[in-house]
Amino acid sequence: MASQVHESVKNYYGSRLETSADLQTSATSCSRPPPLMRKSARDALKVVHPDVCKRFFGCGLVIPEKLEGCKVLDLGSGSGRDCYVIGKMVGEHGQVTGIDMTESLVSAAQKFVQYHQEMFGYKKPNTVFVQGYMEKLDEAGIQSNSLDVVVSNCVICLCPDKRAVLMEAYRVLKEGGELYFSDMYASEVVPESFKEDPVLWGEGMAGSLYWQDLISMVKEIGFSIPYLVAATHIVVHNCELLKKTGGVKYASGTYRFFKLPKTTLEKKALVTYKGTVLDCAEQLDFDASHSFKTNVAVEVDGEMATVLQCTRFSADFSIQMLDTPHQKPSKYCHLSPFLLADKLGASVKQCSKTEVGGGADGLSDGACGGGGTTGGCGQ
Repeated sequence: MASQVHESVKNYYGSRLETSADLQTSATSCSRPPPLMRKSARDALKVVHPDVCKRFFGCGLVIPEKLEGCKVLDLGSGSGRDCYVIGKMVGEHGQVTGIDMTESLVSAAQKFVQYHQEMFGYKKPNTVFVQGYMEKLDEAGIQSNSLDVVVSNCVICLCPDKRAVLMEAYRVLKEGGELYFSDMYASEVVPESFKEDPVLWGEGMAGSLYWQDLISMVKEIGFSIPYLVAATHIVVHNCELLKKTGGVKYASGTYRFFKLPKTTLEKKALVTYKGTVLDCAEQLDFDASHSFKTNVAVEVDGEMATVLQCTRFSADFSIQMLDTPHQKPSKYCHLSPFLLADKLGASVKQCSKTEVGGGADGLSDGACGGGGTTGGCGQ
């Protein structure tokens, strides 16, 4: 089954799609960057070669803060757009690796390595591309405990074995490392019949996880609780796909989670952001639930305190432990991309292949447009 899905997806993206305009949903057709993109990412995106951007099939720009000097892996790097943006943000002493299973996309990305090295003024390239599978990073030569950050942009939904992908990401990350990615999620468990349709696979709809299953899977593997950064509803503007998917709704969600020490802090803490992260001098919006203003103490639970203490953000916060034990939430409604999409009200007006897509409003990094309403913690 897995090999059949891989071949189907490779054919879909390697042969059937020429540009992002050929996609059938708004999930992966947001070629314009969101207006709240951080300045450093926006500036880097401006100098990425147009041919690279033309064959970009992801959701917005999925890039976390504070990447200077980091070693970063992009899962499903495609044409290399995000890799080249990250290559500018990690600097000359950082390193970016893009991995993709589609040979034609890897070849297309490799053509522009020297171009971007020269555009960024680096003495040598800091970006490489390899062909391989997200579920088998060891076969592509990615070493254990070797990376600071792993990113992915609306690609894990194309993979038939998501647990293997997440386990591999956990393996290759250093302690304190982060997995930061955008993906498609379903409002319910996707019927097995969807997985027999190559177009539903290619559009990410057959392989979308039920969002609550992501939380369970991540915790079982050993990561921290996921932190939901951004979300939007996904509009399916193809009548045939609507018939096939029936009542299943979809959302795009950007999550971040961390490979923490085995023992995390069990008590609450007061944390104060120092204003030292690039582009975030006045405020660091860590996720949809945590926003840190410079020099303002904020009470957080033990796991968030551990995240801020044990990751690349440790130098950016002062942390004072409290005597108050924290209680882990029994429900995770605040992690639902459907509820956050409702709250943000983000939308992109793209109704069909023959109509012009509109702009996105109120989006942050990693989110792309959609519309519609859902409700309840069950979605």
